Amino acid sequence: MKKINITETALRDANQSLIATRMPFNDFEGILEKIDQAGYYSIECWGGATFDSCLRYLSEDPWERLRKIRAKVKNTKLQMLLRGQNLLGYKHYPDDVVRKFVEHSIKNGIDIIRIFDALNDFRNIQVAVEETLKHGGHAQGAICYTISPIHNLESYVKMAKELESMGVNSICVKDMAGIMSPKEAYDLFKALSETVKVPLVLHTHSTTGLAPMTYLKAIEAGCTGIDTAISVFSGGTAQPATETLNYTLKQMGYETGLNEKILKEINDFFRPVKDKFIQSGVLDPYVLGTETDALTYQIPGGMLSNLIAQLKQQNALDKLDEVLQETPRVRKDLGYPPLVTPMSQMVGVQAAMNVLLGERYKNVSKEVKAYIKGEYGKAPGEIDPELIKKVLGDEKPITNRYADNLEPEFEKTKQQLGNLAKSDEDVLSYIAFPQIAEKFLREREEKKAATVSYSIRKVG
Repeated sequence: MKKINITETALRDANQSLIATRMPFNDFEGILEKIDQAGYYSIECWGGATFDSCLRYLSEDPWERLRKIRAKVKNTKLQMLLRGQNLLGYKHYPDDVVRKFVEHSIKNGIDIIRIFDALNDFRNIQVAVEETLKHGGHAQGAICYTISPIHNLESYVKMAKELESMGVNSICVKDMAGIMSPKEAYDLFKALSETVKVPLVLHTHSTTGLAPMTYLKAIEAGCTGIDTAISVFSGGTAQPATETLNYTLKQMGYETGLNEKILKEINDFFRPVKDKFIQSGVLDPYVLGTETDALTYQIPGGMLSNLIAQLKQQNALDKLDEVLQETPRVRKDLGYPPLVTPMSQMVGVQAAMNVLLGERYKNVSKEVKAYIKGEYGKAPGEIDPELIKKVLGDEKPITNRYADNLEPEFEKTKQQLGNLAKSDEDVLSYIAFPQIAEKFLREREEKKAATVSYSIRKVG
C-alpha cells in the first residue's frame, strides 16, 4: 500500500493565507500534543510570514514560539518555509547570515526546511540547502509553479534535475495561486517521477477550486506528499481540508497514517478560534470563497487581498478590474516572474501604480528597479528592453549571484547591538527586520525592568 505523506498547514500557511498570520501562540498551544498524535508526516509551523507577524503584531519572539512548539511536539517533524537568500524578508542577505539562520532554525527545533527562490534561480538557494544538510536537516528544494510562454514541462524537468544534483532530500512543486489543473499536475508529476529519484511533494491552494482534484491526479502520477489544512481553516486561499483528503485517499487504497478521531478533536478545538477571527473582522469571508478569476489573472490569494487593501487606501477600489488586467502585462514586461513573494507584491504594486497614475511606468518602484538591475537573480524570461533602458540608462545589470557582492553582516551587527541582543537569535531577528525587531527588543527590556523582584524575609 502506497503511503502519502500529509503535512498540516493550519499553524503556518493556512493561518497566513486566511488571517494574515495573526494567530497567537496561545490560540493553538492547547492542541499541540493532539496534533502531534494525529499521525502527520510533518507540521508546517514556522517561516514564511510567521516571523514578521510575531514581532510586528503579536509581541512574540518567533524563536521562542518555535521552541515552545518543539517542547510539546515530540514525534512529528516540524517544517518551515524559507525564501532562499531572502530568508523571510524581501531582500538578499549575505551568506554568513543565511548560514547562521539555517543553523539556528534547526537548533531551535526545525526538521524540514522547504527552500525556494521567487525566480527559480537556484543559485539563490544553494547556500541554504548546503547548510540544512550540514546540520542534519531535511532540505526540500522547491520549484515555484507558474504558467507562461516560457514555463513548460521541459523547463520544470530541468529545474528538478538541477535541484536533485544540489543534493536536496525531496522536491516540492509550489503552486501559490492554485492554478495547476488536474491534467497539468498529472503530466508534470509523471514527467518528474520519470526523471528524478527523490520524493515529490505538491503544495497548492484552494483559491480556484481545483486543488483536491489536482492533488489526486498528482498522486496518481507519482507525487508522495501533499499539504492540507484542518477543515475549519481550509478552503479559499488556504489548502484543501485534511479530513476530506484523508477520507478520499484511504478509500482509494492509499495509506496516510492519520487518525480520524484525533483529526476531529483538532478541528473542534479550532472552531471557536475561527469564530473569534470572523467576529473581529480579521477573517474576511471573501478569502473563503472560490475565485476562478485567478485562472485568468494567475493572482495568488494573498496578492489579491494586498491589491484590494492598497486600492481601498487610495479610494480607488473601482479600478480593481483595470489593475487585474494590467498585472499580466507588467509580468510579461518583467520576463514572466512567478507570482510569489516578493515578486507578487512587486508586480501588483507596479500594476496599481501604472493604472492610478494613468501612465505606464511613469513611476517605477525601487523594488522593481532592483529586480531589473539583477538584485533578485536572473529573470526567467526576457525583460522588456525599453523598460531596462528607462530604469537603468547606461548602467549594466548584475549577472553574477547577487549575494556574492554582499559583505558578511552577522558579527558586525552583533557588536553593534551590544546588550540589546541577548542571543544570536535576537541578532538574526534584527538583521531580518531591523525596525520592528529593535522595537520588540526594547519593549522586552522595559518589561523586564518593570517586573520588580523582591523577597520577603522572615523576621525574628
